[in-house]
Amino acid sequence: MLRKAFVSITLCAVLLLSPFVGLKVNALSADSISAPSAVLMESSTGKVLFEKNPHEQRPCASVTKVMTLLLVFEAVDSGKLSLDDEITASEHAAGMGGSDIWLEKGETMSADDMIKATVVVSANDAAVALAEHISGSEDAFVEKMNSRAKELGMNDTVFKNCNGLDEEGHITSAYDVALMSRELTKHEKIFDYTSIWLDNLRGGKTQIVNTNKLLKTYNGITGLKTGTTNDAGCCMSATATRGDVSLISVVLGCKTGKERFADAAALLDYGFANVSVKELTLPEDMPKSIEVNGGMTDSVKLECKVSSKIVVDKGNGAKITTEIDLPDKIDAPVEKNRKIGTLTYLVNSKKAQSFDICAGDSVQKTSFGALLEYVFASLISL
Repeated sequence: MLRKAFVSITLCAVLLLSPFVGLKVNALSADSISAPSAVLMESSTGKVLFEKNPHEQRPCASVTKVMTLLLVFEAVDSGKLSLDDEITASEHAAGMGGSDIWLEKGETMSADDMIKATVVVSANDAAVALAEHISGSEDAFVEKMNSRAKELGMNDTVFKNCNGLDEEGHITSAYDVALMSRELTKHEKIFDYTSIWLDNLRGGKTQIVNTNKLLKTYNGITGLKTGTTNDAGCCMSATATRGDVSLISVVLGCKTGKERFADAAALLDYGFANVSVKELTLPEDMPKSIEVNGGMTDSVKLECKVSSKIVVDKGNGAKITTEIDLPDKIDAPVEKNRKIGTLTYLVNSKKAQSFDICAGDSVQKTSFGALLEYVFASLISL
């Protein structure tokens, strides 16, 4: 009895104290993730929190459609595509295999429904129909996909089609998938589609169910895209948000769908347990101006654009401090936007992020001509 009482008291003490001791989930090891390639990224900053063979080139099946959807939403934003546009399926689009919504040649459907089909049931035919509508042909659209990939720094990626069906040389990496997923999630409209569990098309004649099973099981899940083919295995880019933290979990090459969802959830769990995101603001001691020698004015205002966030460790009481590196004065002439100094943010005394401190205006060097110009302008203003 005494022993049981001691154990009970000890357990109670642990439970009561645990919120204050900053316990952390153990760091993930490569062996704890079954996928041969994986990346966990914090969405607002792009910081990689976990990686396993992040640049290994692999097929990614229908996760390819993340790039397809990115170009679709960019077309919407630019006015090139309206969600109300009627899209007609070509013979090529209707002939796609794999997962589809059985489009018939000549069948029309709104862009909104085509996007819904592409996202929810990973419809290969709908993806091709969208691509053809935007670029005239799938080949022309794929050229845009590869061009956009280069712009995003997706150096491991070559797209050969817009839907992810197995094709020689159609490759990417977990890191590149995270990059394009991050870019897609900047278009918040995507979540209107990725959050759909059950819906219908064709006036209720075609029922669709989301391929992302985490929608029913994971707290905070927001999307994004699954994919499965013989060559790629089971793949996924999963996005989730809790509080101020948004994460992107990418797994490629899992053997089963169950492993895919388990790996994606494990990565998300690790991220939410271990990191928080802080908004960076200008420090109170940031100088407003700096003295100028030999100028038409004796000082110039300073500007420092800080519109960023920073990822910090949840469990170690992260202390954010700043260092300002500025000279006491500068010599004229001064050009607007010229770098004058640096503002550095440190987390627990380690450098985390830096921003340029720049001149907010131009200052001419004092000269007879500049003085004459100044006097003339003053007289005119009287």
